[in-house]
Amino acid sequence: MAKRKSYGLGALVLVVLVGIVGVVALGSATKSCINSDTEFNLPSGSSYEALTDTLRAHGVERMGVVNLVARLKKLDQSVKGGHYEFRHSTSPMSLVNALRAGAQKPVRLTFNNIRTLDQLAGRLAEQIEADSLTLLAHLTAPATAQKYGFTREEFIGMFIPNTYQVWWNLSPEALTDRMAKEYDKFWTSERTAALARTRLSKKEVINLASIVYEETKVVSEMPKIAGVYINRLRRGMPLQACPTAKYAVGDFTLKRILYKHTQVESPYNTYKHRGLPPGPICMPSIAAIDAVLGYADHKWLYFCAKEDLSGRHNFASTLAEHNRNSRRYNEALKRNSK
Repeated sequence: MAKRKSYGLGALVLVVLVGIVGVVALGSATKSCINSDTEFNLPSGSSYEALTDTLRAHGVERMGVVNLVARLKKLDQSVKGGHYEFRHSTSPMSLVNALRAGAQKPVRLTFNNIRTLDQLAGRLAEQIEADSLTLLAHLTAPATAQKYGFTREEFIGMFIPNTYQVWWNLSPEALTDRMAKEYDKFWTSERTAALARTRLSKKEVINLASIVYEETKVVSEMPKIAGVYINRLRRGMPLQACPTAKYAVGDFTLKRILYKHTQVESPYNTYKHRGLPPGPICMPSIAAIDAVLGYADHKWLYFCAKEDLSGRHNFASTLAEHNRNSRRYNEALKRNSK
C-alpha cells in the first residue's frame, strides 16, 4: 500500500509540475516573440515543419512557446500558405492566431513595359507564388483569352499596366479574373464616351496605343502621333509604323528599321498590310491609351524623328515635306556617327 501511495503521489506531483509549466508557458504567450518587423512567403501546401523553419529563419524567437500554443490551437494540423507580415511586438498567441486564420497581407503587383505574354508571365512570377511556366500555360491557353472575349493575339491588351494589391498565392485563374475586372473598371464612362470620337473599338484603341507607345515615350507627343495614325486609318493609307516592322521581325533590339525589315511578311507588319495589326505589339501605358482617346485633331499624315536627336518628332502633311524632314534627320545621324 505504501508503494502504491508513493506512485500515486509521484504521478500527482508530475501532473502538477506539467500544469505549472504549461501555465507559465501560456502566461508568456502574450509577450513578444519577434524583435523586429518581419515578412515572409509561405508556399501553399507547406508542412508545419516548413512553417517553423520559416519562422526561425525570419527571426521568430521563443519557439518552444510558439510550438505549445500552435499545437493547442491545432495550427500544426492546418497550415495555410500566403504572404505574412508581423510587427516586432507580435506575441506567440497573436502569431499563431494569424497563421491559423490564414490572415495574410496582400502584395503589390506591378507590371509595365511588356511586349509579350511570355514576358508578362516572367514578370508576374517574380511577384506571386505561381511560377512562370504555369502562368504562361494559362495565359496562352486559347480558352483563357476566349473566356474574357479576346483572341490570343488581343489578350495582352486586357492587362492595364498599373500597381495592384493581390494575394501572393492567388491562382492563375484568379489573377486573370482580377485583371478582367480591372480592365472593365479602367473603361470609365468618360473613356467609353471618347470612343465615339475615335471611331474605334476598345480593343482597337489599345492596339493603336501600343504602336503610339512604341513610337515615343514623350507623353506630350502621344496625342499628335495618335492623330497621324487615325488620319491614315481614315484615308485607307497603310500605317507604315516602324514598331510593327520590328515586332514582325521579332528583334526588339533593333535601333533602326531598314527597308528589308519593312518587307517581312507578317500580319503585324503595317508596311505590308493596311489597318491595325491583329493585336497589340506591346502593353501600352495608360498615358498612351488616353492619348489615342484624346488624339490631336490635325492634318498631319507623317512624322519623323527630329534632327536634334532629342527623341521628339517633326510632323508633316505632305510626303515632300516629310522627305525633307527625313533627310535632315539622316544627315544628323551621319554627323553624329563620325
